[in-house]
Amino acid sequence: MSTKATKPIHIIGGGLAGSEAAWQAAQAGVPVILHEMRPVRGTEAHKTEGLAELVCSNSFRSDDAETNAVGLLHAEMRLAGSLIMTAGDAHQVPAGSALAVDRDGFSAAVTEKIEAHPLITVVREEVAGLPAEEWDQAIIATGPLTAPSLAEAIRAATGADALAFFDAIAPIIHFDTIDMNVCWFQSRYDKVGPGGTGKDYINCPMDKAQYEAFIQAVLDGQKTEFKEWEGTPYFDGCLPIEVMAERGPETLRHGPMKPMGLTNAHNPSVKPYAVVQLRQDNALGSLYNMVGFQTKLRHGEQTRIFRMIPGLENAEFARLGGLHRNTYINSPTLLDGSLQLKLRPGLRFAGQITGCEGYVESAAIGLLAGRFAAAERLGESLPSPPATTAFGALLNHITGGHIVSEDEPGKRSFQPMNINFGLFPAAEVPKVEGKRLRGKEKSIAKKKAITARALADCRAWLGLDKAAAAAE
Repeated sequence: MSTKATKPIHIIGGGLAGSEAAWQAAQAGVPVILHEMRPVRGTEAHKTEGLAELVCSNSFRSDDAETNAVGLLHAEMRLAGSLIMTAGDAHQVPAGSALAVDRDGFSAAVTEKIEAHPLITVVREEVAGLPAEEWDQAIIATGPLTAPSLAEAIRAATGADALAFFDAIAPIIHFDTIDMNVCWFQSRYDKVGPGGTGKDYINCPMDKAQYEAFIQAVLDGQKTEFKEWEGTPYFDGCLPIEVMAERGPETLRHGPMKPMGLTNAHNPSVKPYAVVQLRQDNALGSLYNMVGFQTKLRHGEQTRIFRMIPGLENAEFARLGGLHRNTYINSPTLLDGSLQLKLRPGLRFAGQITGCEGYVESAAIGLLAGRFAAAERLGESLPSPPATTAFGALLNHITGGHIVSEDEPGKRSFQPMNINFGLFPAAEVPKVEGKRLRGKEKSIAKKKAITARALADCRAWLGLDKAAAAAE
C-alpha cells in the first residue's frame, strides 16, 4: 500500500476503537503509530495482551439490518471496510439473531491484521499524559479502563471531571457441566441469525417457587463493596442482576429471564415461569456465558446462588462475574463534530471514553475518528456522516444531540448510549394502497423506512455509488 502522508497519526489504546481507527487511517494511506500499554501495564478486566480483547460479553448484538439499529450499524461498518466487522464475521459463533464471536479468535485476527499492515507500527508502552504537542494528529481511544495518570491529564486539560459508572461482566460456564436433561437448545421464537440454526441458546427453566427462591438468594447474597465509588451511576443496558432484583421481584422475569418465545423441549405442556439463557462463548462450543447475568455478587456467592438454577446444579465456571470502572468524558461540551477536542485542535477521542456504549458503537466511533484524522492529515475535507445514518445518529448524540435540562442548566446529565432508533430523524413510511398500518406492523414499517434511508445515505457519504458508476 502506498503512503500518501509521511507524518504519522498517533493512536493511544489498542481496543476495538483504537484498532479500528488505526485500520481506517492506514487504509487511507496515512502511517499510524498505535500505542497499547498492555502487557507493560495491565487493567482490572483484560486477561491478554491481544488487541481488541473482549472483556465483557462476546456478542455484537443483533445483526438484523432491517429492523434493528445495531444491525444497521453493523451494515454501515461493513460498507466502510471495518476491520472489527470483518474479524467478527470471520469468527462468529451461533447466537440466534445476534452476531456473537469466538473472543480469542476474534482478538487474534484483529491483532494479526494490525501488526501485518505496512503503515501501522504497534508500540507497547503506557502513555501517561496527553499526547505530545508534536503529535499534531492524535486519537485517545483508551476506553472504559483509561489509566489513572492519563485520566487525570484529561481532567486537568479540559477542566471537566470524567464521570464513571460500573460496567459488569457475566459468568462463563463449561458446557459439559450443564445438565441437558433439564435444559434445552432453542432461540427465542426459534429465530435464526448469522451462523445460527434457531437453536442457539441453552435454556434453563424455572417454576414460580424456584424463581422466587432464586430472587431472594440474589437479594440476600453478599456483594462486593465499592465505597470509594459511591454515587456512581450504573448504565441501564448493563445492570447487575442484583440491582434489577432490587427494583422489584418481577424485574428479572421481564428482563433477561423472560420466558416468552420458549417451549421446554422436555415438558412442552408446562410453560416455564422464568428462563435463564446461556449463549455460546467460543468456537469450540465448550464455553457458554450467562446472558444478562452481570453481577457484583462475591465469587463464592455466585457459585452457590447460580447452582440453584435448574440444570446448573453441578456447573463449573470458567470465569465468574465481576465489575470494572468505566470512565467517559462530557463529549457534547468538549468535542466538535469531528470528535476533536475544542481546546486542542488535532487531538481526537474515540470509543467508550466519548460516551457511547457497546462494542460496535465504540468501534464505529473509532472508525469515524480514524477517517477524520486521516482526511485532515491529507489536507482533505471529510463531511460528517448524515444524521439519517447510524454513524451520524451516534456521532450527533456524542457531540451535541444530548439535551441539557433547562431547569438545571449547570447539571451534567450526559450519559452513555447504545445506538437506537430514538437517535434517528423520523422517516416517511411508504403508504400501502387500501391498507392502514397499525401497531407492530406500523412499528416495523417505520424501522424499515429508517434503515433503508440510512443505508442509501451511508453509501452516498462513503462515495460507493460514485465508485460503482465509475467502475461501470
